[in-house]
Amino acid sequence: ADPALPPSSPMSAQEPPRPPSAAAEPPEPEPGGRYEAVVPHWFYCKVTDTRERWVPFSAQDSERLEEAHGSGKEQDEVVVPTSGGRYDVHLRARQRIAVYWQEEVSEVRRCTWFYKGDKDNKFIPYSESFSEELEEAYMIAVTLDEWKKKLESPNREVIILHNPKLMVHYHPVASSDDWVSTPTEQGRPRTVKRGVENIAVEIPNGEPLQIDHLVFVVHGIGPACDIRFRSIVQCVNDFRNVSLSMLQAHFKKAQEQQQVGRVEFLPVNWHSSLHSTGVDVDLERITLPSINRLRHFINDTILDVFFYNSSTYCQTIVDTVASEMNRLHQLFLQRNPQFKGGVSIAGHSLGSLILFDLLTNQKADPEEDEHLAQGSRTTSSTGSIEEVKEILKKLELSEYCDVFEKEKMDRQALFLCTEKNLKEMGIPLGPRMKILHYISSKTEMKHGDCLMNKSEHPLSQVSANYPQLNYKPSIFFAFGSPIGMFLTVRGVKRIDPNYSLPTCKGFFNIFHPFDPVAYRIEPMIVPDLEFEPMLLPHHKGRKRMHLELKEGLTRMSVDLKNNLLGSLRVAWQSFTRAPVPALEAGSTEAEAEAEAGMEKQPDTKAEEPPAAVKEETPLINVGRLNGGNRIDYVLQEKPIESFNEYLFALQGHLCYWESEDTVLLVLKEIYQTQGITLDQPLPGSQ
Repeated sequence: ADPALPPSSPMSAQEPPRPPSAAAEPPEPEPGGRYEAVVPHWFYCKVTDTRERWVPFSAQDSERLEEAHGSGKEQDEVVVPTSGGRYDVHLRARQRIAVYWQEEVSEVRRCTWFYKGDKDNKFIPYSESFSEELEEAYMIAVTLDEWKKKLESPNREVIILHNPKLMVHYHPVASSDDWVSTPTEQGRPRTVKRGVENIAVEIPNGEPLQIDHLVFVVHGIGPACDIRFRSIVQCVNDFRNVSLSMLQAHFKKAQEQQQVGRVEFLPVNWHSSLHSTGVDVDLERITLPSINRLRHFINDTILDVFFYNSSTYCQTIVDTVASEMNRLHQLFLQRNPQFKGGVSIAGHSLGSLILFDLLTNQKADPEEDEHLAQGSRTTSSTGSIEEVKEILKKLELSEYCDVFEKEKMDRQALFLCTEKNLKEMGIPLGPRMKILHYISSKTEMKHGDCLMNKSEHPLSQVSANYPQLNYKPSIFFAFGSPIGMFLTVRGVKRIDPNYSLPTCKGFFNIFHPFDPVAYRIEPMIVPDLEFEPMLLPHHKGRKRMHLELKEGLTRMSVDLKNNLLGSLRVAWQSFTRAPVPALEAGSTEAEAEAEAGMEKQPDTKAEEPPAAVKEETPLINVGRLNGGNRIDYVLQEKPIESFNEYLFALQGHLCYWESEDTVLLVLKEIYQTQGITLDQPLPGSQ
C-alpha cells in the first residue's frame, strides 16, 4: 500500500462506529452559505502484481451502495449486488466478493477526498475516516473563509488547504513504510482533490438489468488465455464489454423498444482443478532442470492437450467442465429468478473440443430420438436402394441392379449380406467376391470413419463417462478450434450430413485466417466440394480497406490483362491479314484463365459482386450440424497482419476476446433465436 494511505485493515475494522458521518450530509447552513457537501463515489481496490489500483463503481452501482449506506442498516449484514450481479459488496465489511468464480476479495471504500500517487499519477482515495476530517476542515475553512488550514494525516504527513482550488499533501522525501518521520512541509508536494468530479477518472457505464441470454465460455490450454497472459475471467470481461458496445451500436431500435437487455457471459475454469490433482508435483520430479522457464511453460500449457487424451485426466476435465457449467447455471437461476432466456456455450481452442465431445455424448429426449429415427427411416427406404445401385455401378456390376431391387436390398441389407445370401440370389462367383471385398473394406473403415446419429459413441473418443448437462444449449460457438483435426486423428474421415448434436441445434466454427490451431469442419461433411468458409462481415458494415484494395488491384490486373490480350490480338490480325486460330484459342484460354483467376478470389474474400457469392452459398448443403446453415466463418485479417502471416499466427489464435466481428456474430445468432435482428443487416452475412 502507498505510505500516504492509512493502513486499510484497522480502518475498515473500525468502520461501524462512525460518529462524524454527518459531515457527509449537508450540515446546517452557515452564515457564509457557500459550503456544499461533497458527493461521495464508491471505489474498490484492484491488486495486480502487488500494485494497487482504485477503480470506480458504475454510477448505478455507486448510487445503490450509497442508498444502502444511507439507510443506516450497516449494523446488519447488507449485501449489494454490483457489476451486473457478478460481484457482491458486503457493506459492513467493505468487501467486494466474486459470485461465480474464485478471486481475491477487494477492499471497498466510500470516497470523497483523493491525492495524486507517486508512481502513475493516478488519484488515490484517503481512508473514509480521514476524508471526514478533511471534509470537516474544508467546511470550516469555506464557511469562515479562513484558509491555510494545516492537517496531519494518520501517517503524520502534512496536508495544507491553501484555498478551494489549491490543496497540497507534503510527502516526506526520506520516508518509507518502515520509518516514521516527523510532520514537515519539506518534501514533494502532491495535489489533493475533493470529490470524484475533480479527478481524471472514467466512471464506467452501468449494464442493463435485463438479461436475455446466458453464455458459458470454456478456456483452452493453460491458465492464460491471451497474448497478455490474462486469465479466462479477464478475457471474458473484455468479451462482455465488447458485446455491450456492439448492442448499443447494432441493436439500437430493439433497445429503444426494450426488446433487448444484454447477454451475460460467464467463464468456466477447468485448468486449476486439473492441476490440483497432484500431477504438477509428479511432473516436477521428472522435469529436467535445463531451460527451466520453457519446460515449466510447457508443463503448464501444452500438456493440457496430452492430459485430455489420457483417459484418467480426460475424465477429470469433462467432469469439471460439466459440473462447473451445471453449478454456474443453477447459481445464476437462483440469483436471477426472472430469467426466461436460453443458454449457449462457447469454447476457445481445446475448450471447444471438450464441449464438442460433451455435446456429442448428451442424451436427447426419447421423443426427439423417435422423431429422428422416423425421419431417417423415410429417407433410407428410397435413398438406400439408389445408394446400392451407385455401389454396383462403382464395382462395374450394374447388370445386377434389377436383382438387388427385386430383393428390396438397401444399403443396410447389403452390408449384412453373406456369401451364401449372394449365392442364393444367383450372383456368380466373380461379382460375389467383388461385393464381399467392398463390404469388408467399408466395415473396417466404419469403426470411426463417420460420425452418425447413433446411440453408441461413434467418435473414437477417449473412453470416459461423459456427464449430462442440466439444460439444452441453443448454440455452440467454437473459437480457434482444433475439432476438425482431432476428429481426423481419431479416424473420423467424414461427418454424416444428417448428423446433428443431440441437444444443441446450432454450431458455429469461427477462426482467424492465420490461427495455427484452427481447422475447418465443413469439408468433413462435404468432402467432394471445394468451397471457401463464410467471410465474417466487418462490424462497421464494410470490408476492411486493405482487402477491398487487394480485390480492386486483382480485378484491375485481370482487366488490364484482358485489354492487353484483346489489343494484341487485333494488332496481330491486322498485321497478318489472316485468321490465326491457334492464337485465338490461346487468347480464349488466357481469358478463361483470367476469369478463373477472378473466380478463385474467395481467398481475397470477394464480396464485391455479392450476386455471385449469394448465388453460390445457398447451393452448398453442409448438412444438419448447424440446422442446414453454414458452419465455418473466417475473420478478416487486419492490414498489419497481412504483411506477415507467421508473425501474427499466435496473435491470430488469441484475438477472439476483443474481436468486435466475432462478438457481433455471436449476438446476431443469439438474438435471431428470439426473432430480433440487427438494425441494418451487414453485407455478406448469411
